[in-house]
Amino acid sequence: MAATRDMRYRGKQAVNGSLAYDLDYAAREWELRHAGEAPKGRKKTKAKVREMPHVLIRARQYVSPLALLSVAAIMGLALLVLMSYVQLTMLSAETVKLQGQLEELESENVSLTAQYQRMFDMASVKEAAEAAGMSKPSGTQLGRLDLSAGDSAVAYQQKEPGLFSRILASLHGGVYAVVEYFD
Repeated sequence: MAATRDMRYRGKQAVNGSLAYDLDYAAREWELRHAGEAPKGRKKTKAKVREMPHVLIRARQYVSPLALLSVAAIMGLALLVLMSYVQLTMLSAETVKLQGQLEELESENVSLTAQYQRMFDMASVKEAAEAAGMSKPSGTQLGRLDLSAGDSAVAYQQKEPGLFSRILASLHGGVYAVVEYFD
């Protein structure tokens, strides 16, 4: 039965082996055809060197002062932006620190306000005054002031200063202003 099974696959469509391309087929065929021949000497050829008629040198390019100025301006602006970011970061850190201090001061204010209100309780003030020996004034300690009479004032006329004293006063004021300006 094995023989009949082999016969079934021996038709025109049957393949023995692999269906992959044989890439070394041409090399093997050439070796089989020239199997007994002596190797032929190869002709020695010199490598051709291609010479260029002259060397091309690129001309020096001209740099515009306006281009240099614009590059410097851009770098300056970038530096200014960087410095502003540094200042912004410093201000943000200082703001956070000040907000923390504000919270501490607000809590301290609440506690001090409560302490202040306890301190100025009228009962505690009365007790403290009595402990210090204070008492209400008696009728003999009170006095009255009569303001029914009109007001009066006496004005004395000053003597007019002389020319020399006015010059000295002016110099004194000028020297004082200069000293105050430089302080």
